[in-house]
Amino acid sequence: MTQQWTEEGTSKFVSIREGDADLNIHYNDTESGEEVVVMLHGSGPGASGWANFNRNIQPLTEAGYRVILMDSPGWSKSDTIVNDGSRSHLNARVLKGLVDALDLNRIHIIGNSMGGHSAVAFALEYPEHVDKLILMGGGTGGGSLFTPMPAEGIKRIGKLYRDPTMENLKEMMDIFVFDTSNLTEELFQARLDNILARRDHLENFVKSSQANPKQFPDVGHRLGEIANETLIVWGRDDRFVPMDTGIRLVNGLQRAELHIFNRCGHWVQWEYADKFNRMVLDFLKHGI
Repeated sequence: MTQQWTEEGTSKFVSIREGDADLNIHYNDTESGEEVVVMLHGSGPGASGWANFNRNIQPLTEAGYRVILMDSPGWSKSDTIVNDGSRSHLNARVLKGLVDALDLNRIHIIGNSMGGHSAVAFALEYPEHVDKLILMGGGTGGGSLFTPMPAEGIKRIGKLYRDPTMENLKEMMDIFVFDTSNLTEELFQARLDNILARRDHLENFVKSSQANPKQFPDVGHRLGEIANETLIVWGRDDRFVPMDTGIRLVNGLQRAELHIFNRCGHWVQWEYADKFNRMVLDFLKHGI
């Protein structure tokens, strides 16, 4: 019988040293499997590894992979933090702490939005621990050639962080995915409950953005250092991180391919979960 994973059944914590502090970091771990896939979530209020990737865990574990979802500091059940440096590199350092604590060797990384930035920062700083990369809607900072910055979605995220109401959540989610008909009242309420459960996360994200507006610095000039095989996935209708960022990635990385989903927003792994899961499994097994 196939193991059915739950958030509660896979929930774990680890203490990781960051600067002068010990951070209690939450992660989900399916524990068995020779190769390890780590999934890194985005930066929206109320986000978590489980919320971002709950449609993608089962196919990977059934194919024999161990899946780990790390909640970055400042999200979900992990400790909160005010960050005045690079959020991408902070998350990369915390992931290195998790890799060391679990005695992992090389990991595949799937990163969505902020998680894509974190995955690239990790690959630059700790290449000895990286196998394959999958980047979705994020990976390097900087402006867009075609879209006024900050993008429309980023403005709506900022509004929701400052004023976490159902109205502002629905306003953000209205452009988060292409087809909003699958967004239920139950999903909205669950997300708002997650947001309101940790007002310290919201307040500290706003303080962090005020201390350093460039939380996700442009590392485009260093992309050529990354030799790992990389699958880049984007939604054509992404209104949070414009699609031409994906083109910059495929141009800068040594060994990368880019797949663009038509009629898709910022959440490819959720909007087109079945196709995304098939692509990831094929890429992990066969490469580019």
